[in-house]
Amino acid sequence: MSPDPTPPLAATTALDRTENAATEGVVAGLIGAGTVAVWFLLLDTFAGRPFYTPSLLGTALFRRGVPLETAVTAPVSLEMVGMFTWVHALVFIALGGAASYLLTAVETRPSLGFGLVLLFVVFQAGFTVVAVVIAPALLAAVGWIPVLTANLLAASAMAGYFAWRHRTMSIAP
Repeated sequence: MSPDPTPPLAATTALDRTENAATEGVVAGLIGAGTVAVWFLLLDTFAGRPFYTPSLLGTALFRRGVPLETAVTAPVSLEMVGMFTWVHALVFIALGGAASYLLTAVETRPSLGFGLVLLFVVFQAGFTVVAVVIAPALLAAVGWIPVLTANLLAASAMAGYFAWRHRTMSIAP
């Protein structure tokens, strides 16, 4: 039997890492978005208004002419729920993708790990500041504690997924 003339492929080529990072980013983003969606579905359902939060946020995002006072008391619009859910999922997929590509870089250069942690903290603080500056009334309508809890739950779920996917990764200071 003659030996195979083609050399074995490296276990992880640059293309494989890029494809894995893209897939990982989509999955992590959907985990984060799903976590937030389930959290608010539970809160809204217990309050007697299932889908209220995505309907309110969708109305604020897509129907800017509607005053907040009207949007807060309006019946739930499944159209707004669907539209907001798409935007919400896409934003989380983008965030998951960015985090995944950064984690791929950290695997080859562990000293970048602290920067990734710092970036997470800055992003969370930045989200809070932007929410306060751009939409304080909307944030007040949804509630600070539910929003911050949703962020913490989503970040924890995504971090858990990434930790599971990168079990051997080490982060150096």
